[in-house]
Amino acid sequence: MADITKISAYIYTADVANADTDATVYLCIGGREFNLDTDSDDFEVGAQYTYVLGEGANVKNAAYNDPRKPQLDTDDLDRYPVYIRFVSAGTDPAWYLERAIVTVNPDSATPHRFDNPRMVGTGENHRIWLWKEGGEKLYLKRYDG
Repeated sequence: MADITKISAYIYTADVANADTDATVYLCIGGREFNLDTDSDDFEVGAQYTYVLGEGANVKNAAYNDPRKPQLDTDDLDRYPVYIRFVSAGTDPAWYLERAIVTVNPDSATPHRFDNPRMVGTGENHRIWLWKEGGEKLYLKRYDG
């Protein structure tokens, strides 16, 4: 049991035509949702970016997207599902996600990592289109390795 002080979410948008989006993406972890957004053009074709919540935050509205307010605990990680949630919107309502890896307390001696093993590798069977016509969530599971 330890306080969650930092969460990093590595998000990779597929490097294919029309993979990008301007819609909203959330990370759901520890019983909360966090908005993954920065001041740059997020989720562009081929974009690989690590969003940081909490200590050293690089997201917009960092104070509202802070796992220390209220303080989350690593015990919460196994009580609630961990997933990426996409909200379809705008003229390009789909997003082609290549990979999502979430690490809790990445600088600690015991980081907690979440991934989706079906996304490991390259190629079309290792990516997922997220949108209202096919599903807007990708669940992640604890991954030690």
